[in-house]
Amino acid sequence: MRFALDESHEDFASSIDALLTKSDMPAVIRAWNTGDTTAGLAVWQRLADTGVNGLLVPEEHDGLGADAVDLVVALEQLGRHAVPGPVVETVAVAPALLSAVAPEKLAALAGGSLATVAFAPHVPYAVDTDIASLVLHVADGTVSVGTAGPARESVDRSRRLSEVSPSETLGTTDTAAAFDIGVLASAAQLQGLGRTLLDTTVEYAQQRKQFGRAIGSFQAIKHHLAEVAVGLEMARPLLHGAALAMRDGLPTASRDVSAAKVACGDAAYRAARTALQVHGAIGYTQEYDLSLWITKVRALVTAWGTPDAHRARIVEALEKVEVAS
Repeated sequence: MRFALDESHEDFASSIDALLTKSDMPAVIRAWNTGDTTAGLAVWQRLADTGVNGLLVPEEHDGLGADAVDLVVALEQLGRHAVPGPVVETVAVAPALLSAVAPEKLAALAGGSLATVAFAPHVPYAVDTDIASLVLHVADGTVSVGTAGPARESVDRSRRLSEVSPSETLGTTDTAAAFDIGVLASAAQLQGLGRTLLDTTVEYAQQRKQFGRAIGSFQAIKHHLAEVAVGLEMARPLLHGAALAMRDGLPTASRDVSAAKVACGDAAYRAARTALQVHGAIGYTQEYDLSLWITKVRALVTAWGTPDAHRARIVEALEKVEVAS
């Protein structure tokens, strides 16, 4: 199994990174946090123009017909820049669900419409229903158009969460693969968030001085940052391996995406904690850009299944292997 990305993947990642770097994402996120989504929706439209929204939409419905590996490449970049909105739901989960029950709705996603999903039991709330063109409710294999209730706050101010009740039924299908693709996409986001937190903290440690020396020269700081780097690098093969398992339809795919979610979540959470420790009190302030990444990590660690739920799935899968052998 080959884990290395090829040149086309690297170019795709670079193009997304360049687009988002030019978009002044901290300002976009802060506006989104206050309810002004104009700049954020403009970013989403530019992403759609590059094909991000239509990655998993089949070509006959104006998408790219790409696979899970391409999804991970894109979602890691969206994580690196902490793009607000229903990222996992629009790019990964909604295309998987609609392909089975309402393919006529897919072209709108590829064109830039946003979708959000409540997916029982692990995703009880849908994100940003107020700006989504399509709200979906999934329970017991039934996919329905959903009606959103009042929004409530998340620890990440860019995520507004709403309970959703089903209205129009679109169809019944095996929704397990759609859930797994959501887990994979969330893991990729966390990997990207963790990488930005590490890069930002390393840069700060090189500039911040105490006792006449850059704090990055202190052994304790070096060790903390090295542990973050190792955690992220060890999580990446699990993430890419899970993408390949999803792409190839391997029987281990559910176990593998759960392992990726746990590893990427743990690595990103360690990156967030270390970033706070190294930055000190300034890292706690909402005015400092670091907080936008830290709070998103805190929210996504439990999104699309808690760490405990995914560890339980891994254990269950391994026990089945032992019984079979």
